[in-house]
Amino acid sequence: MALAILFVKLLFLVALTSSQVASRPVILGEQNFDWRSPTNLSVNETSQFVLLDNKTNIIPGWSYQGTVWYVIARKSSLTGDGNGLQLGPNGMISYTFYCAVRQHYFITFRLAPSSPYCANNATAVNVSDPRFSKVFFYKESLGKETWQTHAYAFWGYSYVITLQIQSVTTISHGNIACWPIIDNLVVTGIHNAEIRENNGDFNGFSNSGFEVGPGPLVQSSQGIFLEAESNLNNLSSVQLALYPWIVLGTVKYINSNHYAVPEGRRAVELISASGNPSGIAYNATAINGIRQYILEFIMGDAGDSCVGDFTVVVQVGSMKWNFMRKSNGAGSSKKYSVKFQNWTYSTTDVVPISFVSYTETRTSDHQELCGPVIDAMYLGIYSGLRSTRLPSGLAIFVLVVTFFFLA
Repeated sequence: MALAILFVKLLFLVALTSSQVASRPVILGEQNFDWRSPTNLSVNETSQFVLLDNKTNIIPGWSYQGTVWYVIARKSSLTGDGNGLQLGPNGMISYTFYCAVRQHYFITFRLAPSSPYCANNATAVNVSDPRFSKVFFYKESLGKETWQTHAYAFWGYSYVITLQIQSVTTISHGNIACWPIIDNLVVTGIHNAEIRENNGDFNGFSNSGFEVGPGPLVQSSQGIFLEAESNLNNLSSVQLALYPWIVLGTVKYINSNHYAVPEGRRAVELISASGNPSGIAYNATAINGIRQYILEFIMGDAGDSCVGDFTVVVQVGSMKWNFMRKSNGAGSSKKYSVKFQNWTYSTTDVVPISFVSYTETRTSDHQELCGPVIDAMYLGIYSGLRSTRLPSGLAIFVLVVTFFFLA
């Protein structure tokens, strides 16, 4: 019996340790051009854009080609009161690093226009590695700051990976060539085991609280904007920034340092514009018609003065439910749930589940899009007696204790 008690204590310590370790990103490389300025830089008091020469001006950790300027923000707020790089004609920067194969990686960066004329969809960069690429646009409607934070995801399929960020040629309405400014580039790595971590045991959703994702979020005062992949019909060819959740439209990835988050440290804000969908989806497995299931989530507002009527459309296969909530923009939230059963699915089927908003809502100053915040997703078998969810390790501990008492 003493040996059994010792074993139970060991299980409890393992469970406690695993719950504390989960969702800790490993920072592989960081470049903030404020404090890692190019070498041999010649700057005078009036210079704001300094053309770099790749023979004499070295950017620590990075290589570059084409036309690249070092941007000194001074009193302007092009990149959040910091310095950055502007990628001109054929301008491209590259970063090569060692990584673990089959590990999930993110690159987070700030994007800013060079002038107000280039603010809406006229400023863009292409982020790529040898297998994937994606174009990111600065969208004026998303926020009131003169910079935005975006994220890109990729798998560690090789021991050495080279990331590239290249300018995309665009012309503004004023016939002005718009070249993007970038700053605060951060690469993070996440172990697959951390991605699979659930909010509780027996949860059909992985990464159910969105605690694992791009980061760090501490400096992202307006959140990180995540956009839908263009090839969702072939998910094996895309990298999901909120893996294994699929982004629909554009969503804002927020944290508790700057926003009201219902549970944990991170959540997702749905920011629909002009009736276009904003949401997330999940391909669930092992759902069949023999059992009844319960789906739970928390809906609230981010405490960002987002006042209005929220509606989140939840869809499981062909079944739909509308969940509505009146927001006062003060950061309140509420848990919602629905029970369902569908005889058309077998345990081998993949069942799409989505949470989508179609209603445009703006902050009280009308300067930025906002919307419902969703968090703490749960999918499980409905037993009629809904009990409080336990962390997965603690649930194992309770089961083991029960076994020894009954033995």
